[in-house]
Amino acid sequence: MKVNFFPAVLLLTLGSLILMSFSIADNQSKGLGIGDVAPDFSLKNVDGTYVSLSDYEDANGFIIIFSCNHCPFVVAYEDRYNELHDKFAPKGWPLIAINPNDPEVVPDDSFENMVIRAREKGFQFPYVFDDGQKIFPQYGATRTPHVFLLDSERVVRYIGAIDDNFRDAEQVEEKYLENAIAAIIRGEDPNPAETRAIGCTIKVKE
Repeated sequence: MKVNFFPAVLLLTLGSLILMSFSIADNQSKGLGIGDVAPDFSLKNVDGTYVSLSDYEDANGFIIIFSCNHCPFVVAYEDRYNELHDKFAPKGWPLIAINPNDPEVVPDDSFENMVIRAREKGFQFPYVFDDGQKIFPQYGATRTPHVFLLDSERVVRYIGAIDDNFRDAEQVEEKYLENAIAAIIRGEDPNPAETRAIGCTIKVKE
């Protein structure tokens, strides 16, 4: 009897292509990893101007924090945002906070409320709105707060949490973000290069 192997081969090939497509989609959904080049953006700041990474021609790096107004984890860290800005912006490391939440899902995170929150907390750094939620998926942010530390070439060098204690800044033992910046300044790779971001999930329409 002559056996026709073509259908079996075809099925195996199709199966491989399907698995490959799922793998590619999964990798894309994960966003940036250590060593990837972060995309630039042009997002509206609370002062009405638009902010891009390319605005900072002489930056030594960038502290990108996906943030919002309402999340209690963010609220616990906002004073530390200000401290990070005061410490590192003069050294060429600007901090940019990005609100990725859909305000139709969480009205507290509307642009108008961002303006109010920035004023209340005295933010001197850009607090911009990811209108249409186009940027956070490219980065792979999943939480607020979620840190992406970039070097001067926009290469991702650290991803994760600001430090190891969101509850109490006085009880912090490891300042992950600050240690990562210090390592880069020394010409070293941050260690750890990734930690688990702890915070509220980013809010999108279901």
